[in-house]
Amino acid sequence: MNEIWILGATGRIGRSIAAGLVERHRSVVLVGRDETRLRALARELGDAPTVLAESSLDGVARRITERAPAVVVNTVGPFGTTGPLIADSCPAGTHYLDLANELPAVTGMLDRHDAAVASGRCLVTGAGFGVLGTESATLRACADRPTPVRVRVDALADYRGSGTVGAVLAETMIDVFASGGFSYRSGRLTPDRLGAGAEQLALPDGRTATTAAAPSGELIAAQRGSGAPDVVAASKEIPTGRLAGLALPIVGALLRIPPLRRGAIRLLAGVTIKEDAAAGDPTTWARARVEWDDGSNRVVWLRADDGMDFTAAIATEVADRLVTGAGRPGAYTPGALFGPGLAEQAGGTFLIEDRVG
Repeated sequence: MNEIWILGATGRIGRSIAAGLVERHRSVVLVGRDETRLRALARELGDAPTVLAESSLDGVARRITERAPAVVVNTVGPFGTTGPLIADSCPAGTHYLDLANELPAVTGMLDRHDAAVASGRCLVTGAGFGVLGTESATLRACADRPTPVRVRVDALADYRGSGTVGAVLAETMIDVFASGGFSYRSGRLTPDRLGAGAEQLALPDGRTATTAAAPSGELIAAQRGSGAPDVVAASKEIPTGRLAGLALPIVGALLRIPPLRRGAIRLLAGVTIKEDAAAGDPTTWARARVEWDDGSNRVVWLRADDGMDFTAAIATEVADRLVTGAGRPGAYTPGALFGPGLAEQAGGTFLIEDRVG
């Protein structure tokens, strides 16, 4: 069966993935909780079949086991919870991808590598700008060089257009704050201060932006892709400054309390993103700065447009490749499976800003 099931199909990213796959003449099944929105989307996409989700995803997981679709696309967070449930429900030969960027969710999926190999499944986690953006820049920077000693990756997503933040992005942002800081030191994943290492970057388009350390799946992908013993992942979404440095540990501790976490996600998900006509077209950047022990370094930027649209394009491309048999059994981040060219296929452009040695 060559069906591609899209969980959370009526959300902004889910709708875009579904539309993109239908344009490629793929057979999609739309899965969601809101029957009215689900039916409306199905009509827009040529009467695509639907599955109405129950109050939890357990029923959907059972249907996946029974129906054995070719690919399951999971856009429903929190991925640390939904990822294991859905991925483990996929029978032998059913491939899985999600949009996770939370550090525990990404590592948890990658830990399923051996089981996925044994069952002939391909599991891809982080199939969005979060993970692939900085991962692809790292892979491109390291392509023709020995193992570096130090890597820093920076994510600077730009989201435009009307609508709300949405649950997927809100959960990722809240979980970054709740997880506390981490970095790689001497090859070990080590607790670090959230928001450490603030750095002002001069972007290739002439703007400036400040990023600071944030634990995410991008940290794991950058270390795996480079092999460097010392790795930092940073984001422009992390507040910087003295007051932020004092407040972040307290905020993080509070967000680890389940009721407060759920409330914060609901509030953030409902925040309206207003169109700013004066801001111009959205520009999303990812950067990898890679250093070697001989003192040489290389900086690679990846440029894309709207971060959510880029995420949808990545997930669409990964799902399309999986349904045509281009993957291989195991658990991977998208760049590790398909290489940095995947980001270009989804609409990204690489820039090598600096190359010394």
